[in-house]
Amino acid sequence: MFYYVEGTVAVLEQGLAVIDCGGVGYACRASQNTVGKLKTGARAKLLTHLHVGEGIFELYGFIDEQERRCFEMLIGVSGVGPKAALSILSVAPPDRLALSIITGDEKMLTQAPGIGKKIAQRIVLELRDKLSKEQLETGAGAPASVAAAAVQGGVNHTQEAVAALMALGYSQAEALHAMEGVDAAQLEAEEIIRRCLKKLVKQ
Repeated sequence: MFYYVEGTVAVLEQGLAVIDCGGVGYACRASQNTVGKLKTGARAKLLTHLHVGEGIFELYGFIDEQERRCFEMLIGVSGVGPKAALSILSVAPPDRLALSIITGDEKMLTQAPGIGKKIAQRIVLELRDKLSKEQLETGAGAPASVAAAAVQGGVNHTQEAVAALMALGYSQAEALHAMEGVDAAQLEAEEIIRRCLKKLVKQ
């Protein structure tokens, strides 16, 4: 229903950004990652997700497509609602979240308020399995997938980064194309992912 809202930032609070669009204020629930990149009185554009439930009609706003993808990916996990997803994105922006999923880093996820060990394990398991199935369906990667190998420590940072980008919804071809020109041998996986995401956003 709403793809994005664009206007002047009227109010900024923890977990909330109100965007004034022609005299109408749209209250967008947002991660601290997004709120931290906005400034009251400045113009901004937030991509949105409308959450509708019984007695619930809430708009969620995101600074970029990667964050929105991660949010929708997280709420697809059983037991993870919109508030929990925002909590996770507040401590683990897209690049860090993707790497946590690929490497099975549950501790990173439990840093988010309200996220316990069981939920963190479920997120890692379900999303890593989803990535593996998608790779099998598209014929990308071996049956065990790069993701599974990454958890076992059998891949390098480049492979981890490619698997993480695929976890964010990019194809293997897109991920490899984004890697061109990135000095992966000298960088940690998280920095490789961050640089690739910047290139993918500009495409």
